[in-house]
Amino acid sequence: MSQFILALDQGTTSSRAIVFGRDGRSRGVAQREFPQIYPQPGHVEHDPQEIWNSQFQCAVEALAAAGVRSDQIAAIGIANQRETTILWDRVTGQPIANAVVWQSRVTEPICRKLKADGLEPLFRERTGLVLDPYFSGTKIGWLLDQVPGSRARAEQGEILFGTVDTWLLWKLSGGRVHATDPSNASRTLLFNIHTLGWDEELLRILKVPRAMLPEVRPSSGSFGETDPALFGRAVPLCGVAGDQQAATFGQACFEPGSAKNTYGTGCFLLMNTGETPVASQNGLLTTVGWTVNGKTTYCLEGAVFIAGAVVQWLRDGLGLIGSSAEVEQLALRVPDTGGVYFVPAFVGLGAPWWNPNARGTIVGITRGTQREHIARAALESIAWQTLDVLQAMQRDSGVPLGQLKVDGGAAKNDLLMQFQADLLQVPVRRPTVAETTALGAAYLAGLAVGYWNGPADIQVNWALDREFTSTMPSDERETRHHRWKQAVERSTDWA
Repeated sequence: MSQFILALDQGTTSSRAIVFGRDGRSRGVAQREFPQIYPQPGHVEHDPQEIWNSQFQCAVEALAAAGVRSDQIAAIGIANQRETTILWDRVTGQPIANAVVWQSRVTEPICRKLKADGLEPLFRERTGLVLDPYFSGTKIGWLLDQVPGSRARAEQGEILFGTVDTWLLWKLSGGRVHATDPSNASRTLLFNIHTLGWDEELLRILKVPRAMLPEVRPSSGSFGETDPALFGRAVPLCGVAGDQQAATFGQACFEPGSAKNTYGTGCFLLMNTGETPVASQNGLLTTVGWTVNGKTTYCLEGAVFIAGAVVQWLRDGLGLIGSSAEVEQLALRVPDTGGVYFVPAFVGLGAPWWNPNARGTIVGITRGTQREHIARAALESIAWQTLDVLQAMQRDSGVPLGQLKVDGGAAKNDLLMQFQADLLQVPVRRPTVAETTALGAAYLAGLAVGYWNGPADIQVNWALDREFTSTMPSDERETRHHRWKQAVERSTDWA
């Protein structure tokens, strides 16, 4: 009987499920968008039930599309939007509020006070993170303060916390499993990346009850089984990782110094630093990549908050395009941006600036500026932000980048990939299987059940779709980079 792996890829704007075979190729896929909730400027929420419903429906539809029965699934792997925070009732399984999404800046005042109290060095040393609203820890405290009576109930273990992976595990297992993996735990501001456990001092500072936290298990290993009622039988749950770490694993970045960039809603550049965490001096994050076979791999990460989301804004906010796919053709109608620079700091700036008060800025507009120039500047902003992150990463690691592997929806855009190669001046390599986030989750699950034997099987599966190489003169790149940095300076501290 043929066996397959089912990967659940729960993202910020949509849920996706893909059935993979041993060759790492898709056999069936399904995807569903779900609503974004914007209660106030800079605050983003999701309905946790919408997350679950969309993800479960995708799983059912992907199996149907592949013509695969549940008894042919060897294991399920989960990759998820990280830092998004969900609290729910242990008994009823009902969320006590909407999920606070990673993009939300609602806890910025809390982070500001923690910094003023001189606590950022402590959090940086223990967690590898900066004190920013991006991460889960301050969101937990904020939610407990918003919902009357929830803090006392959380201290009794009646209210549970989870990032999206934990929420999905809970729902898939019928409420039997409350767990996460180190890659997701390392994004909470509560997890000590050196001891690989929840940090009691940080829990006390952020006023997060220990009783509400999930058990941390290896990224590749048993997370229990699905409730038999869901798929007609119990299916092993065996792989979990945050979406960016999963994509790094799916890209076979197993050697220290290897790196990938995912062009999704945000942009996330991760470099493998081996079994030792590297502290950043240049505004990057130190994070757990994954724990497999008793070994933990660490990564340096640069997080760009708005990447593909800027194209969605051109579509939904301005109405410049009818679909995201149209942006490339619109941008190609002009040879350059006409001197226009677009800094898409809609929810502040991430790495390496970490300025939560920055806001979106378009500079260099003249009477001759057309929508084509705005579209091209929006695309180029994604590549400029990636360049700044990569330069910081090379300073931290001391390792010059030889190539960059790319994935995610916007990586299909040839104009963007060529401009990225021009800026980085190293080959940009796009794999045949672009959905490397789901693939990484599949690999982690498959390794746990012996579906794949080890990293060598994964590396063999990686295949090149297209390589982009630089054609831009260095002096032009430097001149334009200087102008980009001037534009970034104009966007900062606006709010």
